[in-house]
Amino acid sequence: MNALVDSPNRLKLGLFGTNGGATLTRVPEVWRPHWDRIVEVAKIADQAGLEGSLGYARWKGYIPGMPEAGVGYVVDPFTWAAGLSQVTSYTTHIATVHGCVMHPVLAAKQCTTIDLISGGRFALNLVGGWNAIELDMFGVGLREHEARYSELEEWVQILTKLWTESTEFDFKGEYYDVKGGLSRPQPAQKPHPPIINAGASPRGLDFSTTYADICFTVPNVIGMDARAKVAEYKDAARAKGREVQIWTYCAVVQRDSREEAEEYLEYFTGPMAENELLDAWQAASLASTDRRHVPREAILAMRQRFAAGSGGPILIGTAADIADQMAEMSEIGIDGILLTWPDFTDGVRRLVAPGSVLTELEKRGLREPFEGVRA
Repeated sequence: MNALVDSPNRLKLGLFGTNGGATLTRVPEVWRPHWDRIVEVAKIADQAGLEGSLGYARWKGYIPGMPEAGVGYVVDPFTWAAGLSQVTSYTTHIATVHGCVMHPVLAAKQCTTIDLISGGRFALNLVGGWNAIELDMFGVGLREHEARYSELEEWVQILTKLWTESTEFDFKGEYYDVKGGLSRPQPAQKPHPPIINAGASPRGLDFSTTYADICFTVPNVIGMDARAKVAEYKDAARAKGREVQIWTYCAVVQRDSREEAEEYLEYFTGPMAENELLDAWQAASLASTDRRHVPREAILAMRQRFAAGSGGPILIGTAADIADQMAEMSEIGIDGILLTWPDFTDGVRRLVAPGSVLTELEKRGLREPFEGVRA
């Protein structure tokens, strides 16, 4: 069973980035990916019935001379997923791949191995481009936007053929040339593990709704009508005879009162923020945006969201507050949310505690009580 696609819950939940953390802050409790802590959090989430956990891919930090600052200290998502599959029984572990730095023949073999190890609890998050300073280490550079998707289209076509074809095949494209392609064994999941993609541009949305099972989007970014964007994905997929889920990710700040939560948010994203790293991240994120048309308040809000958790919306307040905010996302068509905190251990424990967020979501009819995995 792959909980990402088989769970009966109207709103599915998971973790985002325990293999590196996503909060750009200097508070003492900020997450660092030590394996014993990663395993502890994975077990708590698994026993509470969280459907997914995504490990992102990153190769070095954003600031020269600061290799471990912020998101520069990250463990590999493939071996992370394989390892966690052995200490969990329900959660699906999602590995991220930058297609331009891993050949699809190698990816097919690694994904299949993890799918078999996990008993079908694996999914692949497929990314076409990334930060040029990281790709430069591989000597591949960052292709122009349209070319990235053209390359990725060939990549995923080869991958899925390796996962499903029973005989050798040849593939000749602009970017890949595969002779006698074949991969054995093949995945436990049929026809293959779920594919996730976050394409948002017109070209990206077309790719995502053609090849992905889960489309990843970030609501409430500058100028986005979140309800319309979710509908755009689902309508585009249905026009191709497909159904897709829509997932997003959010930072969570949960406390016993809204005031306490707001104070903590202001503390770890304000005086304790990694400002040099935020400056670099914000500059890269807004490089293609005409700032004259972006209100200063919107830029400051975006900066806070990057500090709190990679730019996703911030869920804040008490357990009931956070459940209400999640319910609003579900109402516009979001099927799942990946969650991140400054400290995953504290955050996940608060989330799953009796009477907390999961209980509140059950009251709202968005999740069912989790009874564990039946043998």
